Amino acid sequence: MKIAFYWAASCGGCEIAVLDLNEKILDLVKVADIVFWPVAMDVKYKDVEAMPEGHIDVTFFNGSVRNSEQEHMAHLLRSRSKILIAFGACAHEGSVPGLANLSDAGEILKKVYGEERDATVPAPITTVPEGELKVPQFYDTVRTLWQVVEVDYYLPGCPPPVKLIAAAIDAIVKGELPPKGSVLAPLPSVCDECPRTREHKKIKSIYRVHEKVPDPERCLMEQGIICMGMATRSGCGAQCLKVDMPCTGCGGATPNQSDVGTGMMTALASILCLDAEPGKYTDEEFDRLISQIKDPVGIFYMYSLPSSILRRKVIGK
Repeated sequence: MKIAFYWAASCGGCEIAVLDLNEKILDLVKVADIVFWPVAMDVKYKDVEAMPEGHIDVTFFNGSVRNSEQEHMAHLLRSRSKILIAFGACAHEGSVPGLANLSDAGEILKKVYGEERDATVPAPITTVPEGELKVPQFYDTVRTLWQVVEVDYYLPGCPPPVKLIAAAIDAIVKGELPPKGSVLAPLPSVCDECPRTREHKKIKSIYRVHEKVPDPERCLMEQGIICMGMATRSGCGAQCLKVDMPCTGCGGATPNQSDVGTGMMTALASILCLDAEPGKYTDEEFDRLISQIKDPVGIFYMYSLPSSILRRKVIGK
């Protein structure tokens, strides 16, 4: 068996998650040759280009598609791979790099390099003694892997939990993968794995995590801290909840919804209330209630803006 790993627009955490397999990775190398893994091996793109189509059995592709180089590699690895797995939240739904879809490429470069961008931004093509040095085109819009090429499986998480990676490897080795298109994670929500007590989901005030010391036994949502667990696939063991941090939704949407952000906003709308009878709030009361939600895009679409029904902010020219 031949396996490949690739890293596009991401933080590198997915690569570390592979190493977190510890001794389990020895089971993998017993049955598989790793033929391409730029972060760990001295291997060139031309080596992949020289491979025949379908040469690689399984490619784990992490990261969203931010520039022309990553798009080229997505197409190249798709053609060279029998099975392509969107590995991690960035390849699956766009994740944190996808929040750049609130701006276009010009705004981002101006922010990074300053107003005098002509003097500081690397030129697309630079002539050096060895020839022409080309910089990949920086796109306006971040895309998920499935928005660029056909994907066979999705392994969610930021990064994917080790037990989900191990289960996927076992399924690959044993030839027991589910139907193509499957998400390799449990169907229930994170709430199903959360050990906290749930009682009455009615909240009148919303807090950011630094504004309240939560009761470690009670549901964070019921204490006014927005937790995406009810709209997010499980498989992580509710690790964040166990250290008093809310779920932020890296596992992607549960199967009964296509958009984790709208699903979560719908759920929140059903429990956020004032003392007045629902439907009889004044406009001022309603605005005051909603204004408690700081950074709504960062909360509801931290991991999924490119794959959501919104996809990006429309930039007026």
